[in-house]
Amino acid sequence: MNTRGRYNEAPSTNNLGNNGDDFPVFEPFNEDQVEFDDELDPRGRGGALSVEDVNMCKEINMPKHRTQAYDTQHLVIRRGQEFLLHITFSRPVTPRDQFQLEFLIGSKPSIPRRTLERVTFGTRRRGRWPGRIVDSQGSWLLLGITPQADTIVGKFRMYVTIVSRRGLQRTKRNPATDCYILFNCWNSEDSVYYPDEQGRLEYVLNDTGAIYMGSKDTLLSRDWVYGQFERGILDACIYILDACRMPIRNRGDAIRMVRLGSALINSQDENGVVMGNWSENFSGGTAPTLWTGSVNILLQYANTGSPVRYGQCWVFAGVFNTFLRCLGIPARIISNFNSAHDNNGNLKVELIFKADGSADERNTQDSIWNYHCWNEVYMKRPDLPPRLSGWQVVDATPQETSDGLYRCGPASVIAIKEGIVAHSYDGPFVFAEVNSDVVYLTHDKNSNVISTYVDKRLVGTGLFTKHILVDAPDDVTATYKYPEGSPDEKKAMVTAQGFGLQRDDVPPDTDSLLKCTLSVEKAELGKDVDLVVEIQNNSDTVQMAKALVTSSVIFYTGVLSNRFKDELVEVTVPPNMTERVVLKIKAQDYLKNLGFQRFLAFTLVGREDTMYLNVLKVVYLQGPKLQLEVSGVQAVGQDMFVTVSFVNTFNFPLYNVTLGMEGPRVMPNRKRFYNIIQPQGSFNWKESFIPKVSGMRTLVAVMSCGNLCEIWGKINFTVEEKLDDEHAPTSF
Repeated sequence: MNTRGRYNEAPSTNNLGNNGDDFPVFEPFNEDQVEFDDELDPRGRGGALSVEDVNMCKEINMPKHRTQAYDTQHLVIRRGQEFLLHITFSRPVTPRDQFQLEFLIGSKPSIPRRTLERVTFGTRRRGRWPGRIVDSQGSWLLLGITPQADTIVGKFRMYVTIVSRRGLQRTKRNPATDCYILFNCWNSEDSVYYPDEQGRLEYVLNDTGAIYMGSKDTLLSRDWVYGQFERGILDACIYILDACRMPIRNRGDAIRMVRLGSALINSQDENGVVMGNWSENFSGGTAPTLWTGSVNILLQYANTGSPVRYGQCWVFAGVFNTFLRCLGIPARIISNFNSAHDNNGNLKVELIFKADGSADERNTQDSIWNYHCWNEVYMKRPDLPPRLSGWQVVDATPQETSDGLYRCGPASVIAIKEGIVAHSYDGPFVFAEVNSDVVYLTHDKNSNVISTYVDKRLVGTGLFTKHILVDAPDDVTATYKYPEGSPDEKKAMVTAQGFGLQRDDVPPDTDSLLKCTLSVEKAELGKDVDLVVEIQNNSDTVQMAKALVTSSVIFYTGVLSNRFKDELVEVTVPPNMTERVVLKIKAQDYLKNLGFQRFLAFTLVGREDTMYLNVLKVVYLQGPKLQLEVSGVQAVGQDMFVTVSFVNTFNFPLYNVTLGMEGPRVMPNRKRFYNIIQPQGSFNWKESFIPKVSGMRTLVAVMSCGNLCEIWGKINFTVEEKLDDEHAPTSF
C-alpha cells in the first residue's frame, strides 16, 4: 500500500499478528521524558519494586461486562466500563512508588494515534483512560481501569511498567495478559448505545436467530446459528479487518466498521469472506442451502484466507450479523419481500411481455426478488441530523458498488421512510428496494412496447425481522414506508425526487372493465397446486376475457429457472359478475424442473381491444420439516443426545442426501450422508454432545438432496447450571 503523501509511515493494519516492535523491557528516560524526574523516588524503600503476578480477573470482569459467553482464554471487556486487574508486587507499594499500565494495539503503537494507552494511578494522573486503586492488601493491588467509550476495538497487549529515576521497567511480553475490547451498547456514551435491555439481549447476546424466507403470505422461518461466542470467532472477525488492511486507528468508529464490513463479508472485492453463487452448480463448495450458521464459514476463512464457497443473500446476512454482534454492535436481519433491484435509479421495475402474452425474457432486464435479506445496525450518526440515528441498513450481498466496492450502507431507516435520500450512504438504492413501481409492458399489434398496467403495491410488500427474545416474526414495514397512497407516502416520494431520485412517468392506475386475480389456497411441495383465476366484470355488458397463463419455476431472485407450462384461459363474464377458473398444476410437471428452487411463478397476460389483463403471482412451496428430539441429563458438562428423524413422504426417492447440524456452545457442526432414501423410507440420526453453558439452547439441522430443495428443523431446550470448584466464581 502506497502511503506517500498521506502518512509519514504506513498505518498499522495488523491486530492479530506477531507484533515484535513493542517497547523494550527496560527503557531509559531521554530528554523528552524528563518531566517524570520531579515525581520519582530516588530509592524505593525495601528494594526495587517489581511485578510478580498479574491476574486479569476474568471471573469478575466478564460477567459484569456481559462477555462470559466468549469461549476464549483471554479477558473480553466492553469499552466505557471499568474492569479490574489484580497485581501482585515484590513488596508493598508506597505512595512514592510510581507505576503505570500500558495497553498497546497493532504495530508501532503511539499515543497520538490512540494505539497506545497509558493508565496511571495516585497523584500522577496521565492518559485518557481513568485508573484508580480499588483495594490493597500487603503486596497486592486491585486496580480499576475504564477505557474511553470511543476506544479502538480489538485485541490489546498489556504491560505493567515500574517508573523509576532511571527509566521504565516493564513486565515481559505475556500473551495471557492480552485482552479484547469491544463496542458497548450498555454505555450511553458509546456510539452503539441501545436504550432497551431486552433489545441488548437480543441484538448483541443472542447467538441464534431466525431469517424469514418464502413469501409474505407464507412466512418461513429459517433458523441460523450466529455463534458469535464460539472459540475462534472473535479472532476470525478481527482477522477479517486485518485481511483488508483496515487501519487500526479507525476501528473504534462504528460507521467505518460497518461500512467496510459490508464490503468484507462478500468476496466480490477485497478478497472477502463468502463467494456468491446464484446458479444451481455448487461444485467445489457448499450449497448455500446447506449452511446452518456462520461458525464454519468464519473459521474456514480465518484458517485459509480464501473466500468460502458459496453464499446467497441470507448467508451474507447471517455471517455479517455474527461479525457485528461479536464485536458488540447491535444488529438484526431484515427480510424484504418483493424486493426491487433498481439499477438505474428510476424507481421502476419493467416486466415485458410479447403480443401472445408470453414473457419477453430477452428484453426484460429487471427482476423482483421474492425476498432479500439485509442487516440493520443500531448506532448514532453524528454525520447526520440527530433524528436520523437509530437503525441503519447495511447490506453485504454484492448487488451494486458504492464508492468503488460492493457494499451498501449504513443508510438511516428513518431517512428511507421520509424520502431523505441525499445523506450518506446509499439511501437511493435502499429507497428503491422498498418503493419501486412494477410496470407491465406489452408488445402491441404493431410491435410497439406500451405500458399496460402499473402496480404500486407489489414492491416492499412486507419487511420482517425476528421479534425480541421470541420465536416470532416482527413486522417492521411501517419503519420503512408509509401506507401506499397516504399523504405521508406521497410527501416522502416528492422529497426523494427533490433530492435527485428520478421517477419515470408512468400511467396511473385506472379502473378497468375487467379485473383479474390469481390465488393459491395451499401449495405443498410434491403435491398438485390449484391455481384459482378470478375475472371480475365491472361493466353492464357481457365481456370476453382471453389470457395466457404461464407457469414457471423461478429463483428466489425472480430470475426464470424453468418455464414448464402455458395454458390459454377463455372466459365469458356476465355483467357485474365474477367467473372463476381453477387450473391444475401437476406436481410431476414442476418437480422435474424444480432443482434447488421452491418458488413457482404464475403470470397472466391478456388483451381485448384496448383492455389489458396483467397479473403476477409467486407461490412458495411448503415442505416437511426435520424432527429433532433431545435426551439425557440436561445439565452443563453432562452427556446428552439428539435424534434427527425424517420420513420420505414423497412418491419418489431422494438421492445424495446431506445433513448438517450444529448448536452454539452445544455442538460443533456435524454432517451425515445417505445415498438414497426411498419413498416411505426414513432415517434416525443420533449424535451425542456435552453442553458448555446453561440456559435456553438451540440445535439447528438442515437436509439437502441432489433432486430436491432443502428441508430443515430445530429444537430449543433448557440446560441446567452445574457448578463445581473449577467453575465457581472467585473474588479478591
